Amino acid sequence: MGGPTPPPASAPASPSDAPLASETRAALADDVIDELAGWGPADRMRAFARWHQGALSLVQLIVLSALEASGPIAMSRLAETLDISDASATGLVDRMEARGLVARADDPADRRRVLVGLTTEGAAIFHDHAERRRARLAALVGRLTDEELAGLLVGLRGLKVAIAAGAAEGGRRGEGAPAVEAEVAAAPAAEGPRGRA
Repeated sequence: MGGPTPPPASAPASPSDAPLASETRAALADDVIDELAGWGPADRMRAFARWHQGALSLVQLIVLSALEASGPIAMSRLAETLDISDASATGLVDRMEARGLVARADDPADRRRVLVGLTTEGAAIFHDHAERRRARLAALVGRLTDEELAGLLVGLRGLKVAIAAGAAEGGRRGEGAPAVEAEVAAAPAAEGPRGRA
């Protein structure tokens, strides 16, 4: 009869479970940043050209984004957000209102104030953009291997947690959210929404 069965050897730790040396981690972080921030002049030109498709200017897109984020706001607040005069903001809103992208309404809390908000057509610009963006990203991730896809998901979720933590720290210091949030959001398959003529 044989002796007692030896206990099974423990499985070796996965390389991904072991902490990286500081130099290796720094080099890896640099590579990741290079990938996220690796826009050249040609990439920027293509992105800017897409943003302008449909004759929507960048400042008009900023207005639509501000209204989507905050809801209807006073004209004076909009001018402050854009760092332009009230008269310039009024002219900008006039042009966008003529295109059916925004609408003015009296402030229920103060009839002396006029609020500017998105119309259904103005909101649809970002909805349509989101649908096109998902379709482009689906085509891109479809080219990844299973391993690449799983690794990308882990990394993106970790980055999202880091962004939220940075925003919370910035809020306690009276600062805004980290600028990297916008960079990461724009980097993959960057293309702006097309306006309606």
